[in-house]
Amino acid sequence: MSAIPELVKIYQCPGCVSSPEDSDCYRKSSEHSNNACDNHCPGTLAVNIGKLMLGFPKGFDRVGFASKVFICIFDKFEDGWDYDKFNIPVWKYYDTENDTTLVKGLSPRICMIFIHIYAGDARDKIDCLELTKDDIEEMD
Repeated sequence: MSAIPELVKIYQCPGCVSSPEDSDCYRKSSEHSNNACDNHCPGTLAVNIGKLMLGFPKGFDRVGFASKVFICIFDKFEDGWDYDKFNIPVWKYYDTENDTTLVKGLSPRICMIFIHIYAGDARDKIDCLELTKDDIEEMD
């Protein structure tokens, strides 16, 4: 059974532009098979920080002044992207509370930030800086 609908509710519904109370408004992205919800966007603005995505842990919620963040949600690591010089993972974080691995990265060729959410612990398959719970808590 897919964990994707539950992960959408955990990470994306709090930032829904339709209504955070309406958990049945999930609209799968038609552009790609990324399983994320198109109703979610970085809609909260913080002075000197830029846009925030409610529902994500600190650091993963901040997109600065980027116009778009590409969010992908996967049931397992093998369903995800190949990381290479065009798609570079920067941070990974294991969210023990939700049993998910979050990856924040950059596609420098097209200047796009991405967030990948994997059900389960995929840290050993991703080569980048690992953030701890203490790192997340220390962020302002």
